[in-house]
Order: sequence, then structure tokens, then C-alpha cells
Amino acid sequence: MQRVEGKVCLVTGAASGIGREDALLLAREGARVVLTDLNEEAGRQAAAEIGENALFIRHDIASESDWQHVIATTLEHFGRLDVLVNNAAILATGTIEDTSLELWQKVQKVNGDGYFLGCKYAIEAMKKTGGGSIINMSSVAALGAMPMFCAYSASKGAVAAMTRSIALHCKQQGYRIRCNSVHPDGVNTPMTQALAGGQPIPQALLDQDPMNRMCAPRDIANVVLFLASDESRFVNGAELRVDNAQLISGI
Repeated sequence: MQRVEGKVCLVTGAASGIGREDALLLAREGARVVLTDLNEEAGRQAAAEIGENALFIRHDIASESDWQHVIATTLEHFGRLDVLVNNAAILATGTIEDTSLELWQKVQKVNGDGYFLGCKYAIEAMKKTGGGSIINMSSVAALGAMPMFCAYSASKGAVAAMTRSIALHCKQQGYRIRCNSVHPDGVNTPMTQALAGGQPIPQALLDQDPMNRMCAPRDIANVVLFLASDESRFVNGAELRVDNAQLISGI
């Protein structure tokens, strides 16, 4: 359908999991895609799978100089930036009692500072070319209580609140830059599989259970595609849950 034809999309954490699926789907729908990650080998493989309409850049999202380099390289290579998918993140377990200050700060630096920097520099680029769409990957952990993910929940709560602030700021400034957050529950990726012993889980097996909390990366990518496209032109400052009603189930 070429739903994002001609758009330039930047996806962080694109070497695997949700980010990789985002990048591949956006490219299939007509976008030119910049893939960033710390995993150079897997990132370059994903870019090679897309072909000439893809560019891979090694990227530590917690580094301001890395963000400056990524945005500058994107503009130099493709001439513009229309979509930012802030996807890269780290997941750490720990309640308030057993989370160290060191772990807390590490999670906030990546998941909080990294998304802040991405939004800041993406807005600078997008407002020069008439607007764009920023998609911040948050979590149901930002909306409900998950005691075992104290630092992670806080970081994703910050992402959700920042998203609302950015959406209204850009609207008031007339930038035509939309900013929305996506809130998955479980996603069947290497990061979440690591919490269950590192063994891959067949999605078909999970999908047999109507109570399943673990969606496929493609389920999130479909939402990202919608938010990246002009179909969502009036969706701004929204929190889109992808959780099979888990947040409201009371379980």
C-alpha cells in the first residue's frame, strides 16, 4: 500500500526485536529508513535486508554527541527526517528495595535521557521541513503497577509524561509535529525471552491462549506504521496500549 512512501524514518534499537520489525515494515511500505543500534553486526544485516533505502549507524542513545551525529548523518544522506521511532531501551528487574542507585541511574540514563535527546534533536530537524511524527515506545508499566520493575516503570512513566508535554508544545508552536507513545505489555523479543531463561517461545503457541499477554513484534510494528503514516494525522499526545486488555483486566 506504500503507506509511508517518501518518508524518512529513524528507528533506534533496530538490530533486533521490535525495532527491527519496525524498520522492515516501514521500508516495505515505502519509507527510507535509518537504523541505529549498538549491535553493529545485526544492525548492518537488517539494513542490508532492506537494501539501498536503508542506512545503519552505530548509536548509543544516552550520548548527546551520538544523537547529533545520527541526525546530521540522516539529513546528509536522505535530506530530511519525517519520523522518529524512539524504541531502544533496557529492561532491568528489581523492586524499590533491591534496586541500587547505580541500576536506577543506568536505566533512567538510557530510557529517559536517550528518549529526551532523540525528541529534542528530531524536533529541530523536523520543524525545518514542515513537520513529522515522533513515536515513543513506552510500556503498560508506565500506566499500571509492576513491583518487580521499579526503575523500568519509572523510566517509561517519564517517557509517557514527556510525550504529552512535547505533543502540546509542538502544537502550540505550530510545528505540525505529532508525538505519541505506544504501551505494550509483553512482546515476544530476545529482551523479554531473557527473563524466561533465554529460550525462544513460538508465537503460535502463545496465541493459542486468549489470555495471552505476549504479542509478536509485528503487532507493535503495525501500530508504529499507523502513527508514522498520514492516516494518523489527528492522533497527537495519545497513549496507545497494545496489551490485550491486560491493564484493565485486574489480574
